[in-house]
Amino acid sequence: MCWGRRKRPGRRCSIRPSDGAAPPLVTEYVLKVHNRCDLACDHCYVYEHADQSWRRKPRAIGGATVRWAARRIAEHAAAHGLGEIRVVLHGGEPLLLGAAGLREVLAVLRSRVDPVCRLDLRVHTNGVLLDETLCALFDEYAVRVGVSLDGDRAANDRHRRFADGRSSHPHVRRALELLRRREYRHLYAGLLCTVDPANDPIAVYEALLAESPPSLDLLLPHATWDHPPPRPGGGTPYADWLGRVHARWASDGRPVAIRLFDSMLSAAAGGPSLGESVGLDPVNLLVIETDGGWEQADSLKTAFDGAPETGLNVRTHAVDAVAALPGPAARRGGLAALCETCRSCEVVRVCGGGLYAHRFRTGSGFANPSVYCPDLKALAGRVVPAAEAAPAPGAGAAGRAAHTLSPADFDSLARGPGDPAAVAALAQAGLSLTRALVARVGSGLPDGAGELEEAAREGLALLARVDLERPAAVAEVLAHPCTAVWASRCLRPPRAARATLDLAHLAGIAASAALHAGMEAEVPLPVRDGSLHLPALGVLRLGPQAGRTVRVSVSSRGLFAAGRRVTGQDPRWLPVRSAGFGARTVLVDDLDAFRGRPGWRPAGRLSENRWEGWRTCLEAAGKRLEQDTPAYARALGAGLRAVVPLRPGPPRGHRAGGPRHPLGAVGLAPPGTGGLEAALLREFQFAKLDALTTLHGLVEVTSEAPARTLRETYARLAQAELWRVTPGADARTRFGRLSARIHEAIDALTASGTLTPHGARFVAGMRATAGAWAGN
Repeated sequence: MCWGRRKRPGRRCSIRPSDGAAPPLVTEYVLKVHNRCDLACDHCYVYEHADQSWRRKPRAIGGATVRWAARRIAEHAAAHGLGEIRVVLHGGEPLLLGAAGLREVLAVLRSRVDPVCRLDLRVHTNGVLLDETLCALFDEYAVRVGVSLDGDRAANDRHRRFADGRSSHPHVRRALELLRRREYRHLYAGLLCTVDPANDPIAVYEALLAESPPSLDLLLPHATWDHPPPRPGGGTPYADWLGRVHARWASDGRPVAIRLFDSMLSAAAGGPSLGESVGLDPVNLLVIETDGGWEQADSLKTAFDGAPETGLNVRTHAVDAVAALPGPAARRGGLAALCETCRSCEVVRVCGGGLYAHRFRTGSGFANPSVYCPDLKALAGRVVPAAEAAPAPGAGAAGRAAHTLSPADFDSLARGPGDPAAVAALAQAGLSLTRALVARVGSGLPDGAGELEEAAREGLALLARVDLERPAAVAEVLAHPCTAVWASRCLRPPRAARATLDLAHLAGIAASAALHAGMEAEVPLPVRDGSLHLPALGVLRLGPQAGRTVRVSVSSRGLFAAGRRVTGQDPRWLPVRSAGFGARTVLVDDLDAFRGRPGWRPAGRLSENRWEGWRTCLEAAGKRLEQDTPAYARALGAGLRAVVPLRPGPPRGHRAGGPRHPLGAVGLAPPGTGGLEAALLREFQFAKLDALTTLHGLVEVTSEAPARTLRETYARLAQAELWRVTPGADARTRFGRLSARIHEAIDALTASGTLTPHGARFVAGMRATAGAWAGN
C-alpha cells in the first residue's frame, strides 16, 4: 500500500529522479567496520566473486576513518535538510571488530549525526558471535540487528559453513534466541536469506518463520551474464521457488513482511519500490570501506574486479562529490537509464530491470536486462495480479474480486455462525478496505500550514515508515474497528475545523503503530477535548491547552509527552482496558473518539466499579457461549476485537445502505439491562453480514426493507440457537417465537424478488438451519 501523497511544489516528499536540477541525495550508508569473516560461504560476493579488493584493504576500520565518515554523513544530512538517514555496519563480519571496537564506532556516529538528523543505526551479521554483551551494547546505542540465515539446517549448510566444514546453523539459532528475548526483541530487524532452487522452498519458509522475524529478505544469488546462475532443469527455477513461497505466504495471511514481494506490490501500485532489487526508484546508497574509500553498492563486486570503487575517500571528498559521479548517477536514472529491451517490457515498472549488478555483461557493461529477466517476469506475473485486482476506494462491485470467499466459507456463514476461517477471511477483507480508506485520506490531506494540517502530514509520513519496517504493527492498529469509522468519517463532506481535527487523528494512528512496533519517532498529536488519543492504547488527559497539538516521542521504552515518560501509574493516562472472553481477550473501548456507530450511543469512561461489573459479565458470557453455542463462540473468537459500552436505552436502529458495522466491534448496553450473550450474538451477526455484503451483494441496492429484514433475521438465527439450548420454559417460549419469525421472514425474502444469486444462496443456508430445528 502506498501511503504517500502526491508531491507538491516546494515540499520534499521523497527522493526521486527529476530534471537534473535537484542535488543527488544519499540517505543510506553501509559502513564496513571489519573486512574479514569467520565463515566461508561459497556464495559470498565479497570473497568468492570477481572483485578481490578486500585483499588490499585493512582488516578493521580505524578511529580516524570512522570520525571522517561520521563527519561526511552529518555534513550531507545538514546541507540538504534530511530528516533521517540510515547507517548499516557491515563487513566481512562486523562483529569481529569486538564489543570495544563497535562501541567506539557507535559512539562517534551517535555524537556526530544525532544532533543533525534522526539516525537509524543497524548492523548486519551472520550471527555467529552475537552474545549478551553485544546485545546490551546494541540496546544502549539503539542498533537494530539483521541476521543472515538460509533456512533450516540442510538449506543453511549448503553454503553457509565454517572454513573447516562445520555447520553455522546452531550458532545462528542461538543468536536468534537472544534477539527474541523480551529485553532484546526491539533490536531484531529481520532475516536475510539467499535463494537456492536446490532447497525446499516451503521448508525454508517455515524454518525462517519459526524464528519470528519482523521481516524477511529473500535475495537472488548474485550473478551476471558472464557468470550466470545455475538453472537446474532450465526454465525459471528462481521464479518457481519464490512463487511457491509467495503462494504459501499469501495463504497464511502475509504473517511477516517479505521485502521482495512487498516491493513488487508497492511498485505495481505506484508506490516506492522499498529497495534496489526491483522497481525504478533511485538508489541513494553509498559504501564506506575500511580504508575510508567511497564505493558503490557491494553487489557490484560480482561484476568485475574494482567495479564498486570510485577512487574517492572520506578524508578528501564530501558525499555530494561521490553522488555526482557517473556510476552512482546511473543508478538514479530510472526508466531512461535502462536498455531498450527493459524500457519496452510490460513489467518494467515492477522489476525495474532487476538489480543493477545482475545486468553486467563484458562488452556492453550494464546496458542489458537482468540475467534473472525470465524469472523476474514470471514472478511479477504471479505476485502482481493480486494487487491489480485490489479495489480502489469507492470502486464498487467491480473491485470486489480482490477478496472472495470459498463456497464452503460462504455457506458456513449463511448457516449462522461461520467457520473461524470464514470469519478470518472477512476480517482480512475488512483490513484491506481500511488500508485503502486510510490511503485515500492520506492522498487528500490539505496543504494548509496550520498545526493540525502539519500533524496530519507528519502522521502520514510516520505511518508509511512503520508500514515499511513493521507492517504487522500497522495492521494491528488498522484492524481496530474504530480506524475504519474514522477514515469513513474523514471522507464524508467536511465540517470546517472539526474536519481538520479529524484528519489530524492520523498522527495518533501512526503513533500507536510506532508504539506497537517499538520504533523511535516524534510526531505532533492533536488535542481533542483536552486529551491526546492513541487508538487501541489509551488517552492522555492534558486539560486546557493553548496549542492545538502536542509533540510526543515514542520508542520501545514507551510514550514520552511534556518532557516525561507516560507510565501506567500516571494519573493523566487512561488505558484502553481489556477483558477475558472465552479463550481470548477483547478490548473494552470506552475512550476512542470514533467508537460510535449508526444507532449506538457510546457511554463515557467507566468508573472502576462499573468496569468491574463489565469485566465480570463479559468473562461469564464468554464461558457460557463456549459451553452452550460453541460454533458461535469460535466465530466470535476469530473476529471479535473490541466491545464498546453503550448508554442504557434502546438502539436508534440502522439504516440499510448506510455506514456499516466494521467487523470486530460490538456495542453493548450495560450488564444487567438484558441478556449479554444474546446481545453479543446479535451485534456480531450484524457485523458479519455487513462484512459479507462488502464482498457479495445479497439484496438489490434499492431494496431497503428486504435488506433490513435480512439483517434482523440473521441476528435472530443466532439468538434462537442460544435459546434453543437453554433449559427452562421461558427459553422454550423465546425460541418458539423467534423460530416462527425467522421462518416467516425467510419465506418473505424468498418471495420478494429482490435477492441476488448470492442472496438467494445465503437465505437458503439460513432456511437449512431453521429447518433442522424442527427435527430436534
